[in-house]
Amino acid sequence: MRRRHGWLAGLLLAAAACSRGPKLANEVVAVETAQLPAGPDDRAWSGAPLHRAGLLPQDLVEPRVLTPTTAEVAVQALTNGAEIAFRLEWPDDAADDTPGPARMVDACAVQLPEKSGPDLPEPQMGQEGRAVQIAYWRADWQAWVDGRGDSIRDLYPNAAIDHYPFEAKPLEPGSAARQEMERLYSPAMASGNRRAGPRKSPVESLLAAGPGTLSPAPNQDAGGRGVFQNSRWSVVIRRPLPQGLGRDQRTHVAFAVWQGSKQESGARKMRTGWIPLVRRAGS
Repeated sequence: MRRRHGWLAGLLLAAAACSRGPKLANEVVAVETAQLPAGPDDRAWSGAPLHRAGLLPQDLVEPRVLTPTTAEVAVQALTNGAEIAFRLEWPDDAADDTPGPARMVDACAVQLPEKSGPDLPEPQMGQEGRAVQIAYWRADWQAWVDGRGDSIRDLYPNAAIDHYPFEAKPLEPGSAARQEMERLYSPAMASGNRRAGPRKSPVESLLAAGPGTLSPAPNQDAGGRGVFQNSRWSVVIRRPLPQGLGRDQRTHVAFAVWQGSKQESGARKMRTGWIPLVRRAGS
């Protein structure tokens, strides 16, 4: 009887432990909630089912990734009926959030078909005539939003700098001459490079219709926040709810993760195929 009681007690303890965490799901379930959480540590996520999405190396187009780096990404989803928020979490040895020569940064992305339906585009960035929508988060953008500056002094505190030409005293701050000199010495910003300089949001909305076609979306309507803690990234990406995704209806979603320390950037990434995404009523 003792053995039986011990076995039963162990079973009850295991069941209690499971009940305290999110339920596991074989698809991504977006649970309805009144208010979307702004960050990954919000208690609201405890009620969202957890999907463990296995990641694959991107070995279809150049530059490829042939060695697996990140095994899986844990995904949860919530919706308020107008927007949908995804919480992505994956292990990482270090937070790579400082750009520089030959230095890549950590990142992740959520991809949805531009048009829902049974005829899905290719999961690898869509295809001609069947585009995909992408919400892309980067760790360096998050650092800027969190308050880190973008100057040489901010990125390299031990660097010694005499002065910049555009900081010369004869050039009055705000003057036309000062602004022109700043443009000359900030060519990326002057040319309209969207990835240059500090940002207001760590997430960018993108469109693609196949590899090599990635471009900014006309509406920059995605947002989010990422936190690095205990050798793990936890990132929330928020974007409009896919059009026509009513309660108990399905579409599909895909995810990607970049580890800067593994020299992953652009097409070099770990990614999933299409995963069913369903909207459910909250409990």
